[in-house]
Amino acid sequence: MGKTSSWEWEEHDGNHIHIPIEIISDDEMALIEAALALALASASASASASTRSFSSLRSSSKSPLHSNALSFTLPSKRRLSTAMVNDIEDLPTRKKTHTLSDSFLHRFRNKRCLSVTDLTSTEWCPKQMEFSLLLGGRKVNQVMRAGIARHAKLEEEVIQRVEVKVKSQEDYWALKFLNFINGVNQLLFEGLTRELPVIGSAEDIWMVGVIDEIRMPLTENDHNPILIDTKTRARDTLPAEPQRRNGRLQLMCYKYLWDNLVADDFPSKHFFTYFGLNPQSNLSEDLKVISANSGCSALTLNDVVRYYRNTCRMLAPAHDQLLLRYEYQKDHSLLGEDKFPYDPDWLKNQIHSCLEFWLGEQEATFTPEEERWKCRYCQFGPVCPAYTDSKGAVAPNRNDLDIKEG
Repeated sequence: MGKTSSWEWEEHDGNHIHIPIEIISDDEMALIEAALALALASASASASASTRSFSSLRSSSKSPLHSNALSFTLPSKRRLSTAMVNDIEDLPTRKKTHTLSDSFLHRFRNKRCLSVTDLTSTEWCPKQMEFSLLLGGRKVNQVMRAGIARHAKLEEEVIQRVEVKVKSQEDYWALKFLNFINGVNQLLFEGLTRELPVIGSAEDIWMVGVIDEIRMPLTENDHNPILIDTKTRARDTLPAEPQRRNGRLQLMCYKYLWDNLVADDFPSKHFFTYFGLNPQSNLSEDLKVISANSGCSALTLNDVVRYYRNTCRMLAPAHDQLLLRYEYQKDHSLLGEDKFPYDPDWLKNQIHSCLEFWLGEQEATFTPEEERWKCRYCQFGPVCPAYTDSKGAVAPNRNDLDIKEG
């Protein structure tokens, strides 16, 4: 994977790359459904406070990946950059029509975060998201495993995994924040980091995501980090527009969370209350050593959050130009890049619409008529009323889709 070619913006003529596309294959459409399963599994795993494995940032690492691993980044010893202000407005106020106890958020994400994948899966098809929650998601297939393996390989290029024991939810969240702090250190000192966890809120709903890759611009006068997401594809074609739109939503959500953090918009008190955390809880001995090595010297979760907020204040908002990269799974060659501008109004509407589903304010809708070709490859077709109308409405040419958790 090249480290500079993606950011020579003047070489791109427009926001989108015009390459022939196809419609999704049976096996590869499973990636969408597998993402739903992964989102559910990830949310369940986050509720556990058992011993886990974590990772640290070092380019020389060849440590094995663990299935239950989360990220921890070793400290960097160099200076940080100056702060910038936030430019994101509040989302529109909604009229609540159902009680929270009736909602999917309460039933399936109570005291947990929605993931960015939850939002993108809802945008793809609210009805499919509903079925996935109620009936369970589809198992990961071979194509999905290939995508996961590629992302793990990209992560290994800059991240070394080490084991850290956590004994409580306070330890778990402290490690998440230390991951971010040290990932930011790597970004500022080396110009690149990957798999960076971000957490924030929209309309008082907590959200979490993992940014594939962040790079600092090549120009000295530009201090706005560039957010990148890499999609691997089993066929050597670019995706159809609905898939590209879904990828744009994912990256815009990451920028939304990032920009709110650097604007010092992290509501600490609300965070502690919502997740039932004791801010004065003493960290495990492992975490105390890690925080000291990170330059934090934190003894409690509250200490870590304070350092976390200080780190966020030293960052600039993400670049307004976002980038989706599409790789061919067979040889990791670059199929194309989708460079596009951040659209806060469009994003607000998308988040608003998705949250209406999660908060029980709107029934799950079917995918639009012109996108009913998705139905043929959905595992819930036999129980979905929209499937009857979509039979035979699929073009003969196909393409594939990669999905990234977070």
